[in-house]
Amino acid sequence: MTAGAGQPAFGLSFDPRALTDLLQAPSDIRDLTLIYLQEVVNAQRFGLRLDGDLEGFRKLFVDSRKDWRVVYAVRPAPAESTHNKEIHVVAIRPRAGNDVYDTVGARLGMTRRPLSARTHAARSRSPQLTTLTPTPRPGPPPTALPGLPPPAQNTSHHHTR
Repeated sequence: MTAGAGQPAFGLSFDPRALTDLLQAPSDIRDLTLIYLQEVVNAQRFGLRLDGDLEGFRKLFVDSRKDWRVVYAVRPAPAESTHNKEIHVVAIRPRAGNDVYDTVGARLGMTRRPLSARTHAARSRSPQLTTLTPTPRPGPPPTALPGLPPPAQNTSHHHTR
């Protein structure tokens, strides 16, 4: 989607708690976040897609160490907007301890921690394990079967030529 000369490609909205996040962030993070959001609104930058429980959302790395994230969605703009779509910022938080993703999950009303697709796959059961098949039981030792010769004696201490 391209914008006209000087016109943003998207509208911008914030979860009110995301504005609080922005105001409470360190000043350098605030400045970088505003610059990056302007680039997103102008379709000059796009965050990476999230997957799993947060599919449909995107994340921006704010600082060079990737300690801070902005999580946002691209969604239809309100009818009174001059844009078809808007960038809706859900959270601006540190990455440490999954704080940003836990916060996004809570703000979206999720009752458990959001999982990525990789985590979900690692925690799910294989479809092969859901089929109930009898577990084979070990049979009697081979020496207990009739008609088989008894096991050879250990003759390693007798050397014959």
